[in-house]
Amino acid sequence: MTKWHDEKRQVLEASRKMAEKGLVVGTSGNISLRLPPMGDRELLAITPTSRYYDLITIDDIQVIDFEVEPVEGDLAPSVETMLHIGIYQARKNINAVIHTHSTFASAISVAGLEIPAILDDQVTFLGGEIRLAEYAISGSQELVENVLAALGERNAVLLSNHGAVGIGRTMREAFTACELVEKIAKVYISALALGKVNLLPAEAIEVEKAFFAMLHSSSE
Repeated sequence: MTKWHDEKRQVLEASRKMAEKGLVVGTSGNISLRLPPMGDRELLAITPTSRYYDLITIDDIQVIDFEVEPVEGDLAPSVETMLHIGIYQARKNINAVIHTHSTFASAISVAGLEIPAILDDQVTFLGGEIRLAEYAISGSQELVENVLAALGERNAVLLSNHGAVGIGRTMREAFTACELVEKIAKVYISALALGKVNLLPAEAIEVEKAFFAMLHSSSE
């Protein structure tokens, strides 16, 4: 058993669940978990690139540092590794990052739309509106910068013509964020199809954003 067996298992189980729930197809998407530092080296466990989730094992989950230097494992980590690292560096209270290609969230990103604050749980759990990061090539530093700009202090973001990212203090919280993004995307598309979208009242958004901020500031 490796030093990071339990943490790598969390990444493995979440990746399988992500595929089973249809949040990705094939080898797309990626998941990581922040690990305790090793001396002055900040670490994360992350899914390998181009591997089917039903076939990977716990040994296939890679442990690397924030310089993308390998610590444990001999496979190439996800092509979106720098995106994960960028989020961890910008958001010190975030410990899990999940990138999905879920259908309805992707549809909204292809339409070039953002999702305003339309549901209570959207604001209390994700922090408010779900913004759209400008398009950039996968794995590029430009994508990292675009995502961080659109994400802000919230827990979810859409990626133009690509998919979505959900983050959290725990793996379960990040996974719930991804599921919630897809639910909200379905609701928003349905409301647009019905021809009427009622936003949450401004006072409710203010109260719910304050609740979200309080929860997350208390965990830092």
